[in-house]
Amino acid sequence: EGQAERRKMHNIIQDLRGNVRVFARIRPFLSGDNVGDDASPCVVPKNENELKLRMGEDEPWQHKFSFDKVFPPSAGQEAVFEDASEFIQSALDGYNVCLFSYGQTGSGKTHTMQGSGLGQMRGIIPRSLEQVGKCKLKLEQDGWSYEIKVSYLEIYNETIRDLLRKNASEEVKHDIKLNKDGTRFVSSLTMMELDPNDSEAIEKVMEQAAKHRSVASTDMNAVSSRSHAVFTLHLKAKHSEQKQSLRGELNLVDLAGSERIKKSNVTGDQAKEATSINKSLSSLTDVFVAIGRKGAHIPYRNSKLTYLLQPCIGGEGKTLMAVNLSPTDASSFESLSALRFASMVNKCELGKATRSIKDYKYDEPADSLAAPKKSRSSEPSRTTKTSKSRSPVPSRSTTPVPSGTTTSRTRSP
Repeated sequence: EGQAERRKMHNIIQDLRGNVRVFARIRPFLSGDNVGDDASPCVVPKNENELKLRMGEDEPWQHKFSFDKVFPPSAGQEAVFEDASEFIQSALDGYNVCLFSYGQTGSGKTHTMQGSGLGQMRGIIPRSLEQVGKCKLKLEQDGWSYEIKVSYLEIYNETIRDLLRKNASEEVKHDIKLNKDGTRFVSSLTMMELDPNDSEAIEKVMEQAAKHRSVASTDMNAVSSRSHAVFTLHLKAKHSEQKQSLRGELNLVDLAGSERIKKSNVTGDQAKEATSINKSLSSLTDVFVAIGRKGAHIPYRNSKLTYLLQPCIGGEGKTLMAVNLSPTDASSFESLSALRFASMVNKCELGKATRSIKDYKYDEPADSLAAPKKSRSSEPSRTTKTSKSRSPVPSRSTTPVPSGTTTSRTRSP
C-alpha cells in the first residue's frame, strides 16, 4: 500500500507541474573562459525559479525568465539530479521518458548529462542507472521482475552511429524503423545487458561511448561535441500475480551545442558539422513550435533526432529539458537565444502521457522475461495497450498550463 501511495503522489506531482518541464543551469567560470578573477557573470539567478540576463558588462538586466527550477553555479551534480529523478521513476512505471541537455557549445551540457568518474562529478546518466538499480531491487520485492538493456548512439551529420560498437572503424548502416505495433527501433544497434547496480560496468559503458563520440576543438570550446548523443535505457517488467507486463524507455540526450560559424571560426568539415548541428536544432525548435501552436502537422520527420524521439515528445511520454548557460559576456547572445527557446518549450502541453502496460495470458509463463542473449539488433517490441487494470501506477491526467509572456512565464514550484 505504501508503494502504491508513493507512486500515486508521484504522478499527481508530475501532473501539477505540467508535461514539459525546463530546468536552467548556470555553470561557473572556467579557466578556459580567459576572464579575470573579478569578472561578473552575464546571467544570474534571482531565486530558485527565476534568472536575469544582460547583454554586456555595462548593460542593464533587461531580460528575465522563469522556469521550473534554476540552478546557480554553486549547484552540484547531485542537486541537479535530485530534481530530475522523478522522471527516472516514470520509466520504471512504464512511460517513455526523455531528458534533453540543451545549450550553446561549451555551456556544460555533457558535464550535466555524463559527468566524470565514480564520485560526486557523475552526471545524470550514471546517477539514473544507480537509481534504477535501487528501485528495481525494491520493486522485485513487490513481485515485479525486470529486464534491463541499454543502447548508446550518436546522430552525426544526420547519420546514426553506434557508440557501443566494438570496432571503432566499423561502418554499419543504422535506420529508424517501426514495428507492427508502431514502436520505434534502430536497426543493427548494440543492445547491451547491464546490471544498474554494477558501477564499474556503468563506467566502462560511459568510457566506451566517450571514446567513439565525435568531438573537435573550436574557438568556442576545446572539446566540442559534434553530434547528438542518445543514451537509452530499455525496461521490461512482469508481475506474475497481477498477470501484467509493462515496458518503459528512458532517453537521456546530450544535444550538440548550437554555434555561430563566424564565432567558432570552423572551416571545412567542421563548418559542415556546425551547419548540420544548427539545422537539426532548428528542426527540434520547429517541432516544439508546432506543438505549442497545437498545429495539425508536427514535422517530426525533418530530422532523425525528432523522429527517433517522437514517442516521448509527441504526447505519449514525458519530457524534461535542462538548458545550460555560460556566464561569460561573450556568450550572452547565445544564452539569450537558448533561454528564449527554453521558455517557449516550457509552455508546450504535450497532453496525457500514455503508459505501456498490458495483461498477459494466464497460461503464459511468468518467467518469460528471462534475460536475452546479447544481440547486435533490436528485437521487435511486444504489442502494448493502455490499461488501468491492476496497474501499479495510476494513470495521469493533464493539468492546463497557464499562458505567459513571450519571453518568460511564472509557474508554481
